[in-house]
Amino acid sequence: MSRHIAVLPCDGAGKEVVPEAIKVLRAAGADFEFEEFDVNADAYLRTGVAIPDSIWSELEKADAILFGAVGDPRVPDPEYLAGVLLRLRFELDLYVNLRPAKLYDDRLSPLRREDRRSVDLLVVRENTEGLYVGMGGRFKKGTEHEVAIQEDLNTYTGVTRILEYAFEVARREVVMVDKSNAMTHAGGLWQARWKEVAEANPKLKTRHLFVDAAAMQLVKDPSQFDVIVTGNLFGDILSDLTAELIGGMGIAPSGNINPRSGRGLFEPVHGTAPDIAGRGLVNPIGAILSASMMVRHLGHADMSEAIEGAVESAIRAGECTRDLGGNLSTGECGDAVAKRLRD
Repeated sequence: MSRHIAVLPCDGAGKEVVPEAIKVLRAAGADFEFEEFDVNADAYLRTGVAIPDSIWSELEKADAILFGAVGDPRVPDPEYLAGVLLRLRFELDLYVNLRPAKLYDDRLSPLRREDRRSVDLLVVRENTEGLYVGMGGRFKKGTEHEVAIQEDLNTYTGVTRILEYAFEVARREVVMVDKSNAMTHAGGLWQARWKEVAEANPKLKTRHLFVDAAAMQLVKDPSQFDVIVTGNLFGDILSDLTAELIGGMGIAPSGNINPRSGRGLFEPVHGTAPDIAGRGLVNPIGAILSASMMVRHLGHADMSEAIEGAVESAIRAGECTRDLGGNLSTGECGDAVAKRLRD
């Protein structure tokens, strides 16, 4: 049965990299139906609506969503970003954010010690709670007496299910990261659920690290990590750090999934890159690897591995964009990966 993929390139760099991801999927033999929707800053400026109801109903029915990047210098209104990406994450209950980090070539690592460059880890980030829910407010805004409050929401259900998922995907160890020594209320809930979920999974090693210690350990020796599970804010920060350890944001993929409903949204994490968008300079590898994550999520593990292998081969051959040391354009980089899948 052909899968129906909703395609949302959205803005800036997203419009360049998503077509390359689809090119690679087709080269890999993906028998998917791709349907692109008009969700972007241009449409928002015309209508004032981030995602129209007619499109939302189609997105809810899709087998998966292949996403580009959202944001435009012409739209400073945070309601646009919230109305697109955050709405998709929250209302589709995509509570697991997956940020894999794998080093494909030693030359991309900033680490000077050769024995610590073998990075192959996964950050499992809680995606629908924490500080990003937007609870809080600003009192006496714009005055010298202003008070700003940002609330950190954590629930028993939300914390439990992200911890359980981390154990499902771990190979050897799960490291839970929080700041429970300072954030005693939220941290207390995470610690209580962590203790119980860890005890229910005795076959895997477990560790707890405070977020500052985790950041230090990632820089000191990222090869020690398998799966890191943490909340929304800390997961956002640490996964950007792990991306830099493997060559930068241009090759960092992500998945936003609900393992129970099967829904998923897959996107590169580099953003719209307005300074270089539209010039053929954007690296499509993050989008291609996100597409690889999507096909794995849809049950095509062999295809996912083939795409990842083609990406690694192209990078090692230097057939990549300039941020990775190559001289190819966005489209040429996509061609280099697709060619390896056709040969």
